[in-house]
Amino acid sequence: MTEGVPGTSQLLFLLMVANGMPIIMQRLFAGKGAWPVDGGWLLSADGYRFLGKSKTWRGILSALAGTGLAALFLGWPLQTGVWIGFWAMLGDLFSSFIKRRLALPASAMALGLDQVPESLFPLWAVRAEWGLTPVSMGGVVLAFLVLELLLSRWLYTLHIREQPY
Repeated sequence: MTEGVPGTSQLLFLLMVANGMPIIMQRLFAGKGAWPVDGGWLLSADGYRFLGKSKTWRGILSALAGTGLAALFLGWPLQTGVWIGFWAMLGDLFSSFIKRRLALPASAMALGLDQVPESLFPLWAVRAEWGLTPVSMGGVVLAFLVLELLLSRWLYTLHIREQPY
């Protein structure tokens, strides 16, 4: 890691914020402002929605804003957090697209597919700038996977998440 770049724990924190904001906003606002990113569009090749009903503009915008604010909290520029949030949401949308093609229902768990793209995409996007190695990236992805599974269970217990994963 080079001087002046976030440590892996800070990157992990930003990833958790990016991926947690849509869940928190869904709980706070229920159906209000939950416009689906795919507009309800079905992919003609398989008849399933392009992304699914749980991928909303509210979730994406809250991830960008929340991760930007979290970066400021850590002493990093707002755009650093927004960039991490952007790539995390792109990874999440990618996962959702793949899950629909596999005919998995919305919010169905797919171990690895639910965690790896939304953590790896942002790390890949900043790897050169922050001097991340494949080993450090792999460590953050693994830590994200484990932490996300543990926190999901806890958020389910608190009735914040609808699923225990």
